[in-house]
Amino acid sequence: MSIRKKAQAGTIQSSDLMVFVEPAEELVIEIESTVRRQFEHLIRDKIEEVLRAQGVTAGRVRVSDRGALDYAIQARLETALQRAAGESTPARAEQR
Repeated sequence: MSIRKKAQAGTIQSSDLMVFVEPAEELVIEIESTVRRQFEHLIRDKIEEVLRAQGVTAGRVRVSDRGALDYAIQARLETALQRAAGESTPARAEQR
């Protein structure tokens, strides 16, 4: 998957995060978090895992985290990547 355009997903509510992605020549990950000191390495690991699984090798990923759990990080990043690639996001009922 390639990042073709700017996209975002998420909210800035407590226990959630905003993910911003945009095209870039190399892979850049920026993390801003209320729990950065304790959990930045785990947040980065989850982001890198999702990027690898989606085959993303270039782009700028910026995360503004407010204490989101790993499943929320994964879901928000996957959604932002789908939007950035120009893919439609299936409705929940269609995923079952």
